[in-house]
Amino acid sequence: MHPCALFIRPTLPADLPAVTAIYAHHVMHGKGSFELEVPGLDDMSRRRSDVLAKGLPHLVASRGAEVLGFAYAGAFRPRPAYRFMAEDSVYIHPDHTGQGLGRALLAELIRHCEALGIRQMLAVIGDSANSGSIGLHRSLGFEHTGILKASGWKHGQWLDTVFMQKALGAGDSSPASELTPPNR
Repeated sequence: MHPCALFIRPTLPADLPAVTAIYAHHVMHGKGSFELEVPGLDDMSRRRSDVLAKGLPHLVASRGAEVLGFAYAGAFRPRPAYRFMAEDSVYIHPDHTGQGLGRALLAELIRHCEALGIRQMLAVIGDSANSGSIGLHRSLGFEHTGILKASGWKHGQWLDTVFMQKALGAGDSSPASELTPPNR
């Protein structure tokens, strides 16, 4: 592999300091995450382990040894009827936004989830003015499905939550009775 080539792969424990730092920036300065306190390395490690224990993907985009962003799929809700739906999360290092990394990560995340039998992917986007995330999801076929007005208070203002959804694989065109979803 060329040292400047973009590589998307499953996260490794060694990636977690960079993943934690990227997420910390978004918690402190962004409106996409509604977290108010920056989680530490141990918490981010537990979160990754939880995603992997459910059989879902947790990915990084890297060039050489530098982690540029990460994405993962999480269970939308714990009730069994939701087992064929996943929620995506994508975060890019602030020095590398606008370079197509989010699109590459999300496209790969979608491929992984389709292979697992996930039928619907949901984006829960903080801030209706978050044109980057909304545009990213729209570019990959997500449709706007709803908005929760003034649902979060962060950085001294009320923020909306935007829902976007994409059917994966066969979507709802066939029964899921023969599928085996990830370990949820």
